[in-house]
Amino acid sequence: MKKSVLQLFSMMLMLVLFLTSCSSSKNVSGKVLKSKAEASYYHDKFNGRTTASGEKFSNSKLTAAHRTLPFGTKVKVTNLANDKSVVVEINDRGPFKKSREIDLSKKAFMEITDNKNHGTLKVRIEVIK
Repeated sequence: MKKSVLQLFSMMLMLVLFLTSCSSSKNVSGKVLKSKAEASYYHDKFNGRTTASGEKFSNSKLTAAHRTLPFGTKVKVTNLANDKSVVVEINDRGPFKKSREIDLSKKAFMEITDNKNHGTLKVRIEVIK
């Protein structure tokens, strides 16, 4: 009995892993990825460094880092406090602080913030492409 339960659990786990590895941004296009998330922005010291996608980072572009979304995915990030939004392209991995969902380039962050002195925002993240 225990062996069959273990086999069933193993097969279910493999199925879940297979399905999650097959997912792409196309499957979630137009859907809210996170309705309430924390966003931050890159420090200027990262300008010119290579991102995880191989591109050179620039704080003057509309890009972002996300832990799991495929590179090239376009997401709409909306500031929950003022409803301003920006579309960015995922080209890096991060953020590395657990409470944060997305790291925006400085240009993207400044387009949606009202207070240039704050380093984080509460945002909604929607996959658009």
